[in-house]
Amino acid sequence: MFNKLKPQLAANSIFEVPLEELWKRGIRGIITDLDNTLVGAKVPLATPELVDWLKKVQDRGFQVVIVSNNNKLRVSAFADPIVVPYISSAKKPMNAAFVRAMKLMQLGPEATAVVGDQMLTDVLGGNRLGLYTILVAPVAAADEGFFTRVNRVIERVVVRFMKQ
Repeated sequence: MFNKLKPQLAANSIFEVPLEELWKRGIRGIITDLDNTLVGAKVPLATPELVDWLKKVQDRGFQVVIVSNNNKLRVSAFADPIVVPYISSAKKPMNAAFVRAMKLMQLGPEATAVVGDQMLTDVLGGNRLGLYTILVAPVAAADEGFFTRVNRVIERVVVRFMKQ
């Protein structure tokens, strides 16, 4: 059970995700979470640094799809100005949104990575489908909603068990 919660890679932020290493592994598509992965949960638009990073990612040949459990209004307001496809109300860790994102990119699991800040949604969902999973530290933990805070408590317990 705990193996499904363990990411293949951990990074302090999306800006530290080793793109060259992913490319060498055959990864061509990145499914990324939005809130507390790309920006804080209360930040409505992409930062200039994030826009530059996304351009660098796409210039290297990666496709990117935002997959978020948040509602369409929140996700579209963020994704539309930066012209990144998205799936809202994803119900992660369920498979459907991840499968839909791979279909959008026309890629299989072996060529797809998932980047997110939560073990119980992003990592679990990606691992269940055999995707390459990357856990990043949350951008702004203070802005998290109730269910995310509950997930964080569970994650701390899981990490303690994993270390033993």
